Amino acid sequence: MVRLPERRKVRDVELMTALAHPLRAGLLRYLMAVGPRTASECAEAVGSTASNCSWHLRQLAKFGLVEAEPDAGDARQRPWKASVVGLELGSVADDPAMRAAQLAVFGASLADEQELTQRFLDRTDELGPEWRDAGGVNTYALRITAAELGELAQQIEDLVRPYVATIRTDAPPGARPVHAGFRAFPRLERGQPR
Repeated sequence: MVRLPERRKVRDVELMTALAHPLRAGLLRYLMAVGPRTASECAEAVGSTASNCSWHLRQLAKFGLVEAEPDAGDARQRPWKASVVGLELGSVADDPAMRAAQLAVFGASLADEQELTQRFLDRTDELGPEWRDAGGVNTYALRITAAELGELAQQIEDLVRPYVATIRTDAPPGARPVHAGFRAFPRLERGQPR
């Protein structure tokens, strides 16, 4: 089996806090999904200005998360690309500052996922039947142990990872960026003791 590149492990508060900024998080996710883009192209995709995106891209570059394409010529037309294939945020930290930053990153990610899902639902009639029928928005009520949940998450990771946009080099014609998300956690009911 081919060894795939590792995700960047995020274990320090400063980087986690930088990733908690919704625009930075959105820019990084966008570049990981679609590949190199200029600040102007990023701005259109994330709903900001080119100058604002350019500034935030430079901040992400300071952390080694994105980089400008070398020899791009004019700085205004310089494409930026993700320099990571993904992020591993770890489990929720005991340290209050790290936990707050992690929860902010998770919140930004969930907001982005909600927006992408709603955009898909709102514009599904713009897609051809092959794309409209290929996707899925499914939920499952599972009854499993913590160990089984960990195993299930790893199996899904192993299945999905070869298709990750920043990793895959053999995408056939007709391939396009696709959002896939997986969340699994104990269901906590209102007022129910843990």
